[in-house]
Amino acid sequence: MGMTMTQKILAAHAGLDSVVPGQLIEADIDLALANDITGPVAIRELAKAGMDKVFDREKVALVMDHFTPNKDIKSAEQCKECREFAKKHDLTNFFDVGNMGIEHALLPEQGIVAAGDLVIGADSHTCTYGALSAFSTGVGSTDVAAGMATGKAWFRVPSAIKFDLTGSLAPWVSGKDVILHIIGMIGVDGALYQSMEFAGDGVASLSMDDRFAICNMAIEAGAKNGIFPVDDATRAYMKDRARHEPVEFAADEDAAYERVIAIDLSAIQPTVAAPHLPENTKPVGELAGIPVQQSVIGSCTNGRIEDMRAAAEIMRGRHVADGVRTIVIPATQEVYLQCIREGLAEIFIEAGAIMSTPTCGPCLGGHMGILAAGERAIATTNRNFVGRMGHVDSEVYLASPAVAAASAVTGVICDPASL
Repeated sequence: MGMTMTQKILAAHAGLDSVVPGQLIEADIDLALANDITGPVAIRELAKAGMDKVFDREKVALVMDHFTPNKDIKSAEQCKECREFAKKHDLTNFFDVGNMGIEHALLPEQGIVAAGDLVIGADSHTCTYGALSAFSTGVGSTDVAAGMATGKAWFRVPSAIKFDLTGSLAPWVSGKDVILHIIGMIGVDGALYQSMEFAGDGVASLSMDDRFAICNMAIEAGAKNGIFPVDDATRAYMKDRARHEPVEFAADEDAAYERVIAIDLSAIQPTVAAPHLPENTKPVGELAGIPVQQSVIGSCTNGRIEDMRAAAEIMRGRHVADGVRTIVIPATQEVYLQCIREGLAEIFIEAGAIMSTPTCGPCLGGHMGILAAGERAIATTNRNFVGRMGHVDSEVYLASPAVAAASAVTGVICDPASL
């Protein structure tokens, strides 16, 4: 029996000719990642186990992004712990204020992750790197600690769902709408511990930023990972970025899938997930007119330059509605600088929005935009659980940058095509 993309990567890193779903393996990892919340936990676990070294200083990454710049004493202490660990072990990939970014946008941008890699991260949205045709998945801080020390991790080989993509996206529709549409179709446990593998002629029509957004939210369907095949767009993205040689793995023609789901990209509309689950999706028109008090444009899902451009195009020559706090968060310093160079920052500020330094910030209810009781936000983030962005009596609607921007300028959930 043939293997899927994910199974081939796992087999190669385990030194095996082949693997099958359900098989337990130990595999070499190419990167172990943690942030300012999960990093200190991993560091303490290393100390408790008496491990005083990392397996490779170039293959351990610590990114200060969740509560950075530090919002309080506790977050400052957590970052200090990570800084001291990074200095002690001379880590190549330590990112802090000044060279920071939201981890899942930053690492691909910096070329730290490439096709064929096996990456574990103590953050559930580590699955983002599947856009580059890497196997990447979130694990617990203890598992990351073991990975940092040994360069290995164990896995149960996942079965897979194949999404056969055809057509191309309509105007104002993006990768965020695609993944919200899929999660609405299969549910938040529809791909539980499976690999979501994207294929078909429609892949070529998706930008890399679309693919990052899609893979980023694979976890919201319960998936172990999401992954795209390598094509010319992938190679162009990695060219002059990748710090090591990419390895391309393609699914075998006779690879076995639990099911195959056909997705016509041209039929997807701007989509919004209503509270309090990402599966509660509807076309934006069915939710149009619901008032919002806050619009957040950013996060590891939608803080890349295409997201900024889409939002700016909506806001150009317009002003955010009275009573709508609009927070724009470029995902990395590079994206922030590009916003300035392209005049997008000026558009945002003239429209009455604010721009934040790269940070996870409000996405996890951390800082830079916490909701009070009774308030409602539309956000390009990835989760809308009860209390996710603040008070348990607040609400979060998940949407694309275009929808979030259109809602900001009208004060209600709005289809960007209607402006």
